[in-house]
Amino acid sequence: MEAIPTDPLARLRAAADARAVAGLRRTLRPRTPDDDGLVDLASNDYLGLARDPRPARAAARAATVWGTGSTGSRLVTGSTQLHAEFEDRLTEFTGAAGALLFSSGYLANLAAVSTLGAGGLVVSDAGNHASIVDACRLARGRVVVTPHADVDAVEKALVDRQEEHAVVVTDALFSVNGDLAPLGELHAAAVRHGALLVVDEAHALGVLGAGGRGAVHELGLTGDPSIVRTVTLSKSLGSQGGAVLGAAEVIQTLVDTGRSFIFDTGLAPACVAAALEALDILQIQPELPGYVRARAREVASMARGLGLETNDPAGAVVSIVLGTPEAALRAAAVCAENGVRAGCFRPPSVPVGRSCLRLTARANLSSDDLSAIRRALTAVAEMKVNA
Repeated sequence: MEAIPTDPLARLRAAADARAVAGLRRTLRPRTPDDDGLVDLASNDYLGLARDPRPARAAARAATVWGTGSTGSRLVTGSTQLHAEFEDRLTEFTGAAGALLFSSGYLANLAAVSTLGAGGLVVSDAGNHASIVDACRLARGRVVVTPHADVDAVEKALVDRQEEHAVVVTDALFSVNGDLAPLGELHAAAVRHGALLVVDEAHALGVLGAGGRGAVHELGLTGDPSIVRTVTLSKSLGSQGGAVLGAAEVIQTLVDTGRSFIFDTGLAPACVAAALEALDILQIQPELPGYVRARAREVASMARGLGLETNDPAGAVVSIVLGTPEAALRAAAVCAENGVRAGCFRPPSVPVGRSCLRLTARANLSSDDLSAIRRALTAVAEMKVNA
């Protein structure tokens, strides 16, 4: 009989050592208020509103009026007049039938997919965000993971199903590849087979569609009750939190049975106020989404011109594939040495062999910023040549 281990932490140390050998250890790196003097190409602050004084002032006013926290779950004391106002404004802005505010986009995805897909079939794109992957597991139904952007595979899963109900779930704009999902075709497949389509617009809100209203709005599908959207406030809106957009039946179901809504503390009023102000800014500066897309295309063009493997960005994300975790880590360090903070993505965030720099353009990148980015990418290209 095998002896019972006496040190319950030994396996954790061994696993950490194995991750270190594979180049997969992760480290917290607290940044300074000035981003350590680096040009920020790593955050999701697509419109530059996280540092804009207007949302900051709105957040400060809300904290003075409402206090620093929401004080409870949304169903107890965590719903303020600000929460209700934001839900109304987001509904109006996106053209949705209704909205429900969460304390994070992660929890919004957990609620939407696990609740609406509970006990049924959930069809999920292989490139979907980790929050969707976890939500699929929590749905306790049958999950079919289809190849990335493969509408035929989605159709087959729906045709072959025995379950009474089904949910198809996809990112609108994928967070690493930076490509756009075939939403029109997915919607048509879902309609043909009586399924709901859940679209995560985390990287599309504020970037795609008229005035940043998102990919679903751009396709003219906002009024379709078979589409449920999830969004985050932590990217283009420069705040924190998430929301589900959908028909009245969807919103009421989540209020009644969505565990990550019922049992979570409501979003802090200061974050709600900042996001409200960001929506105001988007409406008075509808050109901002076009600026971020243009900057992303400029960065991708720079990389391509230097011989680096990159995507054709549909939104703000520019992915530069380096291959191994070690190469990606070195490239991120080279960028920092040249004045640019770059995101470094390694497995399990990306498939094995596809470790990359994930660069995120911002609407307010200056000509000096773009010059620094060119220097940094030139150094990465030279690093590859000399590897």
